[in-house]
Amino acid sequence: MQVEPDRPDEPHWPDEPRGRLLAERADAAARVDALRAEFGRVLEDTADRDADDEHDIEGASMPFEREQMRATLRQAAARLVEVDAAISRLAAGTYGVCQTCGRRIDAGRLAARPSARTCVACPPPSPEHR
Repeated sequence: MQVEPDRPDEPHWPDEPRGRLLAERADAAARVDALRAEFGRVLEDTADRDADDEHDIEGASMPFEREQMRATLRQAAARLVEVDAAISRLAAGTYGVCQTCGRRIDAGRLAARPSARTCVACPPPSPEHR
């Protein structure tokens, strides 16, 4: 049974979900931009280095550091996608409804994680269903 989503003026909702989501989106977008710029600088700085990393004291760690930066950038970009999806759910009137069971997501969960897709009782949807 599908539950009718609450509206922002009802007590179930955390304070100003739209404002919180927009602020979170701005933070996530700024993080992605900063990481992209930093990653670009690292790639640029290491492009001129000798390809023979074996004899360079810093060379062995450079591929590891680049991969760490790639992973951090992927996580930040995924966070931005999560927040954008929550903003879309808010606009569609389905924000605050668990995507797995259809029940309301607790206000405390939404306050802690405004982009939550599921209630605490349900596992998050698999990546292909996001």
